[in-house]
Amino acid sequence: MFRIGDFVAHPMHGAGVIDAIIQEKVAGSTQEYYVFKMPVGGLLLKIPVANSEAIGLRTIITPEEAEALIAGIPSLEVESSANWNKRYQENLQRLKSGDLREVSRVIKGLMTRDTRRGLSTGERKMLQTAKRILISEIVLTEQVDYEAVETRVDCAMTQEAAV
Repeated sequence: MFRIGDFVAHPMHGAGVIDAIIQEKVAGSTQEYYVFKMPVGGLLLKIPVANSEAIGLRTIITPEEAEALIAGIPSLEVESSANWNKRYQENLQRLKSGDLREVSRVIKGLMTRDTRRGLSTGERKMLQTAKRILISEIVLTEQVDYEAVETRVDCAMTQEAAV
């Protein structure tokens, strides 16, 4: 159970804060909801408290974990299917996992593909979503500017792994 003011991560929306915990009557029954607010973009979601674990709501990573994640990006292995539909589904599953290493893998794979062949509109949108998920969590964890984190992530994505 989260409390008001807790920083949490939603697998498909990124990191935010529990702004309130409210009760609402839906279909005759009263349920508790977290009011999830994203500082980046101002998105506001109501997430049922009872389903929050199944949805994948979790506490955000620590600053040490964020630094280790960024440092590990250059050595991430990326493999992607040549079939657009299969590749899109694989990437969508990685995003839904809520695992930031998998999200980073999606970003790196799509950025690499963009430089080689270009991206479809759907993949370009997925790249933007994946970057927002990753960057929003690091921004909240390290309490730094979005653009600064985006620059660091972009830099790490294009670096070669140290041998």
